[in-house]
Amino acid sequence: MGLWDSYRMRLRRKRRILRALRKSRELRCVQDNTSRIRPKDILLVSTIRNEKIRLPYFLKYYRDLGVSHFLFVDNDSNDGMQSYLGEMDDVSIWHTKGSYKASNFGVDWCNFLLRKYAHGHWSLIVDPDELFVYPFCDTRPVRALTDWLDSSQLRSFSAMLLDVYPKGRIDEIPYKAGQNPLEIAHWFDSGNYTVSRNATYGNLWIQGGPRARVFFGDKPRQAPALNKIPLVKWDRKYAYVSSTHALLPRGLNQVYETDGGEKASGILLHTKFLDTFSGKAQEELKRRQHYAGSVEYAAYAETLKTQPDLWCKWSEKYINWRQLEILGLMSKGNWA
Repeated sequence: MGLWDSYRMRLRRKRRILRALRKSRELRCVQDNTSRIRPKDILLVSTIRNEKIRLPYFLKYYRDLGVSHFLFVDNDSNDGMQSYLGEMDDVSIWHTKGSYKASNFGVDWCNFLLRKYAHGHWSLIVDPDELFVYPFCDTRPVRALTDWLDSSQLRSFSAMLLDVYPKGRIDEIPYKAGQNPLEIAHWFDSGNYTVSRNATYGNLWIQGGPRARVFFGDKPRQAPALNKIPLVKWDRKYAYVSSTHALLPRGLNQVYETDGGEKASGILLHTKFLDTFSGKAQEELKRRQHYAGSVEYAAYAETLKTQPDLWCKWSEKYINWRQLEILGLMSKGNWA
């Protein structure tokens, strides 16, 4: 990258930070427990809307991994979420009626909270339907991973978004609050993924899986991106620029090896496809708050009219992280 390109990236990063500061005016703190955050705590930041049914298991899952504090942006939920979270000492909440689309799909709000509260902290930035899986997660807390990343002088950790789904109709089995969603949605595509490199930010761009196969079968290049960088040793000079797909400074996106080796990586199990999905798709299609005029949700709504079965003869049943490594979807790299 030349000097001019480096200058443009620095300027873009500063603009993202200034934009986040402006957008912070849309946030109203309704529950502030941030004084409980300790210097080495691992934090989780998420923008949510009407996801109360998912929160009991989501919170348990990440607390069990070792997350110490949750910072939630509530984008005007009306399902009682704030009341449910109200007595939890490890949760802080900001409410906003602001436009999800105009906030760069929640990125501006998260960038602000990360800048203000996460400087110097390893932080997970995930959606409420994403479960973080990393090497040895069945025996080691996420603190073991971040300690190893620190010792390896790594500041970011990548994870491919892996859509999991049930066998049969998506709405066939009702999901209950507190239930592990993997009890219902435990199948995934082990192949049919394409990988390219984004020349602007240097990150990988991954597409495929059941959404490309079923919902975007005739236009796979419009399928959602599956590459994410959800775990970062945050610094107030950092900023996400496109969901958690890309970061600035640009070097944070170098989460893969270029000399033929393998760098450690993880998976985000994406549990979107439960019986709640159809109603969510209709709501988001009406709101028009998602990327490209909500083209993704338009595809969902159209395909869901036929109640598709995402399962196919090539579907794999999820077992554990070691299975995903054998399939080449994640790697422990040189972490032993």
